[in-house]
Amino acid sequence: MKSVFKFILNTIPRPILIRLSIVVRPILAFLLKGSRFTDPIDGKSFRMFLPYGYGNQRNNVLSPSTLSLERHRLLWLYLQNETDFFQSELDSDYPVTQNKRIKLRKDAETSSALKVLHFAPEQEFYKRFKKQTNIEYTTTDLLSPLADVKADICNLPFEDNIYDIIFCNHVLEHIPDDSKAMQELFRVLKPGGMGIFQIPQDLSRANTFSDDTIVDQKERAKIFGQYDHVRVYGRDYFDKLRSIGFKVIEEDYTHKIAPELVEKYCLAKGEIIPICFK
Repeated sequence: MKSVFKFILNTIPRPILIRLSIVVRPILAFLLKGSRFTDPIDGKSFRMFLPYGYGNQRNNVLSPSTLSLERHRLLWLYLQNETDFFQSELDSDYPVTQNKRIKLRKDAETSSALKVLHFAPEQEFYKRFKKQTNIEYTTTDLLSPLADVKADICNLPFEDNIYDIIFCNHVLEHIPDDSKAMQELFRVLKPGGMGIFQIPQDLSRANTFSDDTIVDQKERAKIFGQYDHVRVYGRDYFDKLRSIGFKVIEEDYTHKIAPELVEKYCLAKGEIIPICFK
């Protein structure tokens, strides 16, 4: 099964994969029903999760029902347990309250809806976020069929200081000029707004590694983890965000979750969520 999934990921373009997955997902969810692992996004349980990886395949990481990976489930739990993102009434003017729950700012000038910008929207979030009445949800990407606005992250067609929340996860590692992309994210985020910018990160590296001379797709997958990645981020990623102007919380959230749930939800222990404020 691992070799089949690896072949599919490396040969079929991502926009086509997104469309195909809509058909395949319910079949996989039915065939793999069980009780060993649970997807916290939809609450469904399975005897196994699917393997995933463009280079090295990881076992039990892809949920059959939502097609979420470790990072998606971790982000969902963080938003659900540590923020008011899913609540309809958001009335604090401050990002962090005394009990450390993040209160997300509402736009008092127009409505109570939070303006949310989501880059390369993940399927497991897309329909759920679309249904939320407390947010005004916009998706953007150059190629994704789920994008409302086709846009280059380095040259966004949005006004300054317009979004309360920005999700830009596993995007920056694809962008040659990631500094310019970060500057654009900072520009369109409102003062006091929150951004979550997850990336594949090697925490054993102090410094980010990139090499523009590596052009072979197999070599790129081997070195960078995926054929269309241009770098491997190290621990300096957070300081780069800070140099742009963001206030960054390095959230090691799996350490706040019971070990048995980390295993049951198939999370990547020690993964850091970059929580960014303007």
